[in-house]
Amino acid sequence: LFSMIGIVLITLNGKFVLSVNPLGDLLAVFACLFWACYSILTKRSSNYGYNIILLTRRFFFYGLMFMLPALYLFDFEWNLSRFNQPVNLLNILFLGVGASAICFASWNYAVKLVGAVKISIYIYLVPILTIINAVLILDEPFTWIAAIGTLFTLSGVLLSEGKIKLKKD
Repeated sequence: LFSMIGIVLITLNGKFVLSVNPLGDLLAVFACLFWACYSILTKRSSNYGYNIILLTRRFFFYGLMFMLPALYLFDFEWNLSRFNQPVNLLNILFLGVGASAICFASWNYAVKLVGAVKISIYIYLVPILTIINAVLILDEPFTWIAAIGTLFTLSGVLLSEGKIKLKKD
């Protein structure tokens, strides 16, 4: 509860704009459910002794196979000439290798070590890291609402990890 309150404070950051987008909200809920299923499948697969890199490669392969038919629903062109420009090639390499392969392999290894439920708690730290990077890299201001949201989020993570004990009467 503390972490969720913190995430809401960080997300809103003093600006309360209520707009309902049922399709977007539904997609966000499905993304959470699929991520939970992915993490559980990763843990179960790693329990059978499969190599984490092999699992990640296999997950990526099947993910690509399921996404290919969707390309025909959108305005997609198989034009590889756009990769002649170094900036485009470097961007796709960063996204493919760094932001996808290495991150997924690291996540899968962490799931194997500590379990899907325990490692998922640390997803709450992503908004805090985003705030830090926004302040350092983008020169965005660090507001008091973001500070309170960060404290709530960190408190929630520490509570769930048992690092902070609440007194029981």
